[in-house]
Amino acid sequence: MANVREAALDVIEKINKNQAYSNLLLNETIKKHQLSRKDTGLLTEIVYGTIQRKQTLDFYLDDFLANRKRIQTWVISLLQLSLYQMIYLDRVPDRAIIHEAVEIAKKRGHKGVSGMVNGVLRNTQRKGLRNPEEIEDVAERISIAKSHPLWLVKRWIDQLGVEATEAMCDENLLAPYVTARVNVSKTSIDQVMIDLEKEGVQAVPGSLSEDAIKVLEGKLLETSVYKRGDLTIQDESSMLVARALGIEPGQKVLDACAAPGGKSTHIAERLNGSGHVNSLDLHAHKVKLIKKQAQRLNLRAIEAETLDSRNVAERFKAKSFDRILVDAPCTGFGVLRRKPDIKWSKQEEDINRITSVQKGILEAQASLVKPGGKLVYSTCTIEEAENQEVVKQFLADHPEFQLDETLSNRLPDKVAEYCDGGELQLLPHYFGTDGFYIACLVKK
Repeated sequence: MANVREAALDVIEKINKNQAYSNLLLNETIKKHQLSRKDTGLLTEIVYGTIQRKQTLDFYLDDFLANRKRIQTWVISLLQLSLYQMIYLDRVPDRAIIHEAVEIAKKRGHKGVSGMVNGVLRNTQRKGLRNPEEIEDVAERISIAKSHPLWLVKRWIDQLGVEATEAMCDENLLAPYVTARVNVSKTSIDQVMIDLEKEGVQAVPGSLSEDAIKVLEGKLLETSVYKRGDLTIQDESSMLVARALGIEPGQKVLDACAAPGGKSTHIAERLNGSGHVNSLDLHAHKVKLIKKQAQRLNLRAIEAETLDSRNVAERFKAKSFDRILVDAPCTGFGVLRRKPDIKWSKQEEDINRITSVQKGILEAQASLVKPGGKLVYSTCTIEEAENQEVVKQFLADHPEFQLDETLSNRLPDKVAEYCDGGELQLLPHYFGTDGFYIACLVKK
């Protein structure tokens, strides 16, 4: 079996080089090496922690590296993950972390590399680390101390102010937890928690959505409760979307960007055996995921197919849907706690690129909504350009639509104060959920 820290180094290197997704790589690595629960926990913590705090770790390391550009990338990654453990994890003594780093360096590089790794890590111990909180420029201080790209921090300060930006960055550095939506038409929250406890999974009710549970310990996917379709893994903020649609029995619903199927299945559960859901995705392999979820949950109302949702008018008749959901592709800046690699792989120009896609998808749905029907637009980002501005543009182009002022009536009381007419923007630090935006538009 591979050493956990070596495995962590491999994963971090692949993420940095190929901009691969951390969660997918971690799952592959855990399967490949058949890691125990304890080792899986350590691997996950080292990988996520190192990527989350990369900017802070580099700030510390810069004082101890003479010519960083000449050092191989894997050596930098090894120093980062070792320093991460020394600063943020207290389970393993520093001397053991340094010894292990030196052994990995010996194995992968020549003697000079292991000597350098040893020297740098011992120097950080001996000389101590600079305090990023002493940086005078506010945006730069937040960027370095809370490890977020400077350009992103500046955007957030402009949009949300310093206090909210700091709180959000702090929240993004916390370890993510698993939440799941209980199918309350089949069972109850209390019953599911009892059933899960019998299988070694500890869960408590969620903090935002009334049909949510939060997992404290154990593997949900391996339980019979999950396999028989009593619950679906989903963030609590995403659970608000089907509510925002105001589903009524017998309705025809279109989910225009549906994979992996969390929202489609929630819509079908709320239709309660009646109505119909057309679930679309651009990629065939993702459509398979939707079908798999519908099958596991025994939801027959879902019909999933591969289609570019900008071309829906060629496939469906005008005014043929009571409800349409556009859960649009986005930068994902609301889910940095779960996918920390996003903040390093995305650039500012990506925002402009994605907004033209979002506008194209939303535009294509307009003719398909029945008069009096609802169109919900949602994203897991906190960028005004991708959220409020996309909706504003759509409403300017389509006077037959207006914001649905009754949106807050369908959502939990807790979020009412964050509703602005027919729009809701949740930031990660409000309830410890993903950052999420929902707008509900109604056709006059």
